[in-house]
Amino acid sequence: MTLQKKATVVSSSTAIILIIIKLTVGILSGSVAVLASAIDSVLDLIVSAFNYFAINTSEKPADEEFNYGRGKVEALAAVIEGTVITISGIFIFYEAIKKAYHKEIVTHLDSSIIVMVVSLVLTIALVAFLNFVAKKTDNMVIKADALHYKTDVYSNGVILISLAVIYFTDFYLIDSIMGVAISLYIIYSAYEIIKDGVLILLDKALSNETVEKIKEIIQNEKEVKDYHFLKTRNSANTNFVDVHLVFDTGISLLQAHYAGDRVEDEIKKIDPKTDWVINVHLDPYDDSEI
Repeated sequence: MTLQKKATVVSSSTAIILIIIKLTVGILSGSVAVLASAIDSVLDLIVSAFNYFAINTSEKPADEEFNYGRGKVEALAAVIEGTVITISGIFIFYEAIKKAYHKEIVTHLDSSIIVMVVSLVLTIALVAFLNFVAKKTDNMVIKADALHYKTDVYSNGVILISLAVIYFTDFYLIDSIMGVAISLYIIYSAYEIIKDGVLILLDKALSNETVEKIKEIIQNEKEVKDYHFLKTRNSANTNFVDVHLVFDTGISLLQAHYAGDRVEDEIKKIDPKTDWVINVHLDPYDDSEI
């Protein structure tokens, strides 16, 4: 099992534990913040399970049906995950407003505080692990999952503060206020996840910094006189590059081929951890305006 798959299994297991303790205490206490956090953990479990499927699918090699592989499944998973997070944020917002309107109070404060402390510790540990995996694998799904659980760290911390305020001051409205704040933050965070996934699905070019490095490599190859039709995109852990290189008409095909290989080798050094699929077209003249 790959490291990124193990990460989704750990995420799912953690989500199950949090669901059990949060849902139990949330129902008993009547805290909209704790209950909302429990529902968020249910969504976490669904998302983590889907992420496992997405990673497993994206890792399948290219074949006759999917010539470029299935890497975009990861971007699709990120969009779906962001959408699920947005829906959970809207639901939390609704529950917070409803509770404020009906002036509902929170009970079982001791149990609620304990469960949120446990939840906070577990979530912080999970985020640290997911960040480690994301840094090591550069996997988009794991990055999205890490960001997702990072929002949970903040929301759990805010909920814990609100419960403490209620415990010491009986200011029950703080539960709804914090619920609204959490929901807005969750929706904002989901936007970034959705945006990144959509840009990959739309074949957005690689970062300007990476493209400039590619251009510099091409320009530094002495056999290449010019270039055009440079195109780049990303899919999962693979960068795709297409470019036409222009050579003198007198150069042999073998020399031009070697020059193209050197360009490819240098481009791959930009990010050795990433897989590169580079398609170099050898031109005897500039055909970009034909």
